[in-house]
Amino acid sequence: MPSLLELVRSHTDLDEGDVTRLQLLMADWQIIADLSFADLVLWLPDRGGEGFWAAAQMRPTTGPTAYVDDVVGSFVPLGRRPMLDRAYADARLVREGDPEWRDDVPVRVETIPVPRDDRVIAVIARNTNLLGVRTPSRLELSYLQTAADLTAMIAAGDFPADGQRSDHADSPRVGDGFVRVDERGRVTYASPNALSVYRRLGWSGDLDGRVLAEVTRELVPPRRRPDEETLSAVLGGRAHRDTEVGGDQVSLIVRAIPLRARGEHVGALVLVRDVTDLRRRDRELLTKDATIREIHHRVKNNLQTVAALLRLQARRIGSDEARAALEEAVRRVGSIAIVHETLSQEVLDEVAFDEIADRLGAMVTDVGAGPDGHHDRPVVRRDASFGLLPNETATALATVLTELLQNAVEHGYPDDHAGTITVSPERIAGRLRVTVDDDGIGLPEGFDPEMSPNLGLSIVRTLVESELGGMLELRAGPVRGARAVVDVPLDGG
Repeated sequence: MPSLLELVRSHTDLDEGDVTRLQLLMADWQIIADLSFADLVLWLPDRGGEGFWAAAQMRPTTGPTAYVDDVVGSFVPLGRRPMLDRAYADARLVREGDPEWRDDVPVRVETIPVPRDDRVIAVIARNTNLLGVRTPSRLELSYLQTAADLTAMIAAGDFPADGQRSDHADSPRVGDGFVRVDERGRVTYASPNALSVYRRLGWSGDLDGRVLAEVTRELVPPRRRPDEETLSAVLGGRAHRDTEVGGDQVSLIVRAIPLRARGEHVGALVLVRDVTDLRRRDRELLTKDATIREIHHRVKNNLQTVAALLRLQARRIGSDEARAALEEAVRRVGSIAIVHETLSQEVLDEVAFDEIADRLGAMVTDVGAGPDGHHDRPVVRRDASFGLLPNETATALATVLTELLQNAVEHGYPDDHAGTITVSPERIAGRLRVTVDDDGIGLPEGFDPEMSPNLGLSIVRTLVESELGGMLELRAGPVRGARAVVDVPLDGG
């Protein structure tokens, strides 16, 4: 299905400002579809003046659809839909005409011009499925009257106003709670759902005839509501804005859309939504995230304490072999601490591994530096991105990568010669393949990784095969040195 921008570029002469206007309209046209109990289709004039292209479509959540299939991308030539032609040519709402029949369903069609800078840039067709139409209730009459007001504002160029966008991802819909207020901010109609929302705030009476802003002030303590200017502007229906208010136990989002007729403010549509459960879950998630971050932070601190104790013990021991073993343990603990430090900063199911890999490379090549901090040890270079890895994979892979890098440093460059160790991650068909190449002296003659007594290789093999469910390969490098290849599956590809 083509996008709005694709259709605009391919078939119309609309400019960037026109597209911005249409996008602003489409951001709110679900409200109009729901109030109208009707499907909306946005038709754009063809560049050659030969007809109209369907660029967007919105179905109502309050009633049956008039379109079984999507029409976006379809073309209607001039003359086939006279109401489209008249709305575009005359820049006026067109309501007259007999119902159309689609798949044995009678459909009432109205067309609404969308003006900008004294020209019509599109036409909205409002299509109402007439099957099952009955005598409308007071709620339905209020919906339809408000829809008529909004469509008249579209035709007059008064809706949407520049910059009108919902500020909340949880912005209320028509079915959440509908309130109609007059030009003074007094309620002329409140839907049962809207009344229920105010009941939960503590209101016991009816809302009809009451000033909505005053009622809300009575129910909401000052610390739980916005500043007075915002409260009056939104609940009085003077500003097209969202705001959040609530008591100690209830939270709600209020959204106002001012209504105008012939240039005069005549009232507003106010939508309300109870978001108490959403806010409670948000608080629980924040508390959970903070707890998880604190756990990772404490684990990192504990690991660093263990590493410090091991380092202190290594300095006091007389055996060179024992000292080297303790220093290796310090490095292994440090590699795990780096992962927990990263996870303590941001709680996600996945972690960006590039920074971890780079820090591990720096840590491995820094170990064993002389007293002045200078040495000719090799450098570690990463030539591609690991991307995001699951936390469990990242922790095990950090230890694996540390061991492979340390093994390359110690055995590939025994005399502290300079060189380059290249880490090459690659994602292939739901797997991660990590190649570690060095340009050192290479593997010893007759080397068999299965028979090697090296503790580091034993750790790597155990983690790769048992914990990560992958494969490990050690062989001579393509030109010189040695190559280690780790291939592990990634959940979800």
